[in-house]
Amino acid sequence: MTEQLLLFIASFIANMMSAFAGGGAGLVQFPVLIFMGLPFSIALATHKTATVALGLGAAYRHLKSPENINWPFAVYTMLCGVFGTILGAFIIVHIPDKPAELALGLLTVGLGLYSIVKKRIGQTEEPKNRDTRGYAIGGIMLFLLGVFNGSLTSGSGLFVTMWLVLWFGLDYKRAVMYTMLLVGFFWNATGAVSVNMLGAQTHWEWMPVLLAASFLGGYAGAHLGILKGSIWIKRGFEAVTIASGVYLIVRFFS
Repeated sequence: MTEQLLLFIASFIANMMSAFAGGGAGLVQFPVLIFMGLPFSIALATHKTATVALGLGAAYRHLKSPENINWPFAVYTMLCGVFGTILGAFIIVHIPDKPAELALGLLTVGLGLYSIVKKRIGQTEEPKNRDTRGYAIGGIMLFLLGVFNGSLTSGSGLFVTMWLVLWFGLDYKRAVMYTMLLVGFFWNATGAVSVNMLGAQTHWEWMPVLLAASFLGGYAGAHLGILKGSIWIKRGFEAVTIASGVYLIVRFFS
């Protein structure tokens, strides 16, 4: 019971934070799974399988809100990243963990600092790059972020959120909605299936509590984001990215 309670609390907090800020669940949930005794590959498969429920919980809450979803844009974003996620799952075995984590940590801290410096970024929606060239460049970047999602354990949602804000001109609130709906569910589901097919086994004994915590955390984080709006989501995004990046850098040197 103690083990299950610890898993639920850690997973709920991680997924609520992720659904509010637009990513970062794995930076809490994945290390907890390793700390509790799972080997890297099993922890990876278990984490990716559990985070599908994060996407479901957040998407369910967002779909209940009056926010309008541009479904052609949503499908475009989903497809660009899904194929990258499959490729990323195939190349993960060739990526040295430590250097990748350090690079990810530095990039993530930079992402948060950039958002702090750009005070007005993501506060209002200002559509841009919606022509053929814009969609082509945007799609290539989303594909690469999909590779990132499939090959590393966490952090990709934060980068997708920022890319949607910077390139397509979404506000933080709408960017997080798309990230949770598409990355949280479709990309993560693709990654979960891919890593399991490649031989990494999910620890199914922990799945019921992880799925429940991920779904409820995703719903709670999305609800909080809808209530607070873009300015609070921006602050949450900055806090999560900087804390996540520092954690990865410290872990590299420990």
